[in-house]
Amino acid sequence: MPHNSFRPDLMGSAKIDAIEPQTCGELAMVTLTYTAGHFGIDDSGSIKVSFRSASDQTRFQLENPKAIGYVSVRTSNGAGVNTWYESNRNIRPWHHTLYIQCKRFLAEGDKIIVCFGDRSQGGPGYRTQTFVEKTQEFRVHVDAFATYDYVVLPEERQPKIELIAGAPVAYFAILPTLRTVGDQFSLGVKVEDRWGNPTDRNPAIFNLRASRPVQGLPQTVSMSGSGGVVRLDGLSVDAPGELTITVEDGTGTPVAVSNTLVSLVETEFRHFWSDLHGQSEETIGTNSARDYFAFARDKALVDIAGHQGNDFQVTDSFWRELNEITASVEQPGNFLALPGYEWSGNTSVGGDHNVWYRREGRPIYRSHRALIMEDSRPDGDALDLSQLFERLKDEDALVVAHVGGRYADVGYAHDAKLEPSVEVHSAWGTFEWIFEEALEAGYRIGIVGGSDDHKGRPGASYPGASKFGSYGGLTCHLLPELTRDALFRAFRQRRHYATTGCRPFIDLRLGGLDGAAREWSGGPVPTHEALIGDIIQCAGADAILSLRVAAQCGIERIDIRDGLQTIEVIKPVVEARRRCNRLRVQCEGAEYKGRGRMVNWDVQVRFDGPRVLSATPVNFWNPDRRVRSDESNVSWSGVTTGGADAVDIRVDDASSGKLMFSSNVTKFELDLADLNDEDHVVSCGGLKKTVRIMRLPDESLPSSIELTRNLPLDADVERRVFARIVFEDGHMAWTSPIYIRRSVGA
Repeated sequence: MPHNSFRPDLMGSAKIDAIEPQTCGELAMVTLTYTAGHFGIDDSGSIKVSFRSASDQTRFQLENPKAIGYVSVRTSNGAGVNTWYESNRNIRPWHHTLYIQCKRFLAEGDKIIVCFGDRSQGGPGYRTQTFVEKTQEFRVHVDAFATYDYVVLPEERQPKIELIAGAPVAYFAILPTLRTVGDQFSLGVKVEDRWGNPTDRNPAIFNLRASRPVQGLPQTVSMSGSGGVVRLDGLSVDAPGELTITVEDGTGTPVAVSNTLVSLVETEFRHFWSDLHGQSEETIGTNSARDYFAFARDKALVDIAGHQGNDFQVTDSFWRELNEITASVEQPGNFLALPGYEWSGNTSVGGDHNVWYRREGRPIYRSHRALIMEDSRPDGDALDLSQLFERLKDEDALVVAHVGGRYADVGYAHDAKLEPSVEVHSAWGTFEWIFEEALEAGYRIGIVGGSDDHKGRPGASYPGASKFGSYGGLTCHLLPELTRDALFRAFRQRRHYATTGCRPFIDLRLGGLDGAAREWSGGPVPTHEALIGDIIQCAGADAILSLRVAAQCGIERIDIRDGLQTIEVIKPVVEARRRCNRLRVQCEGAEYKGRGRMVNWDVQVRFDGPRVLSATPVNFWNPDRRVRSDESNVSWSGVTTGGADAVDIRVDDASSGKLMFSSNVTKFELDLADLNDEDHVVSCGGLKKTVRIMRLPDESLPSSIELTRNLPLDADVERRVFARIVFEDGHMAWTSPIYIRRSVGA
């Protein structure tokens, strides 16, 4: 990274008083002491203390000593200082910075004492960042000569604290979603603190209860010494069907129910789950790249992981190291780790695209070198997306368009061989619009999800309390075996579906095809059935669409879509909804496509007639955001970044009366007698910025569904058929489309 490196050994040192680890997301007070070095600090010279941009700790302030995040600064020689705190002014990734400018000089040995979260005048301290980090650095830079050219203190003199997980509050059980009878599989039991960090503080012993016989399943599991996650291997079932496993505490009370494992007598593929998109501390994330892959494998329990550092921060040495890491941690058949990077060109030249290689040792083609001083292979840079596709045309690589800070312009360039899919969801939000733009451009494209995790938690990426508004996404890959060869072959065939982080079993196919052939790299292959991702030519006038979903919770709705058109909306148990007293008030959408997409919602719902019995948040990923209610009113503050958050309000009688919605975005009234099978939808501009009110049954919705539909096929009209599924807990899923055309004269 570019910075002045003049004699850092003579620029002083810094230490911190926090010897014991701090708990994530809790209030703390930490004192940092900087001791001036040989040169001292000149009159109007300064130091700055910086934190990584991923940190979501309290934004520090210098004005109100009784408020959260107050910082006090003093000097040992009584010299006055000017102080200010800013974000996004320092060189990436050290965005959050406290500046301390001396009004008169300091000599060698003089000190600057900085108290973060000073409580001496009644303040509560500051909230630490919400995610685990072994060495959170309070990075000190020194401008000893008042030139505004800062020198970073040597690594061994940088103050650091350790952040550890808190007490357990949430429990999970994770199964694979598709195996054959007799296959061995694993069950993961996971305990998290309130911010989503795996934790074994206050370890417990849990009972395990299966919905049907499972060979090798113990009766109990102990979390002691587990780090918050236990993986039970060598399990199997001896008959087809659906399996869930319930985790119970010592009193027999259920604390978690797994997702559903579907076992078939035979199948040409199994399901494997990936998060191929995230970053570590070597670029803009936290914790090391090696820790990153270890978390994906051992804590998130995903089968496949990739690392997508911004290319303009990936040095040649880190690129070599990353390739060494992926090769060393990979275990074909158990865990895949792909080498790759994020081509991070500005939107005007194509925007963010993820790149993965099948093999290590391949080149990195950078979009630019803003933070790289190395001069290697400048002739190999790809300064726009067209150049990237040209550079990669002979590589065994995959490319996926991504929406992050810079969103991808899918219309700028496209290569169907290299770019089989687009990413519709990450921790940045939900971006169905990028898939829609790809369809409008005429691409045959699939759908994936990832996290773009910056917090060291790929595969289980909570947004914390920062600019991220969503839980990170996952992709389910339909593979005959867990190898890179199988993954790349299936990826190019769009054999995958995406979710917002849940793990449902989904199977979509078109059957009853006459004279059909599947498009394949080696030529057409005759078939009577089309699977997720297929491109099909057929002779028949219709097809039979079949969809099976077995989920972790109730299914709120299923949209069967043909490209940009909705063929049918399926809402389970419609009759029960009509008689219900549960109302979901949902806020959706984004402001626009760019960095400022987040919509802040300050909502109050008032009832005239019905009495409020309870109010439950849905998709509220930040536990600091709470719902407040009394008998007539419900209020909350939330954020959406393309997706949705909601509150389920139960009233004593939802058949009549009025609901008054008021917010900083819109306001309206609704006569509850007029709310029927159709949602009440109020458009608020922006990018599908919407308020939606719907009825839901008082009991949980069904979590499994199977359906068939006749699908007419018009001559020479390609249908792009996929399913979009919304779950009761707020999660969503999208299958890659099946592209099917009835040929004239076939």
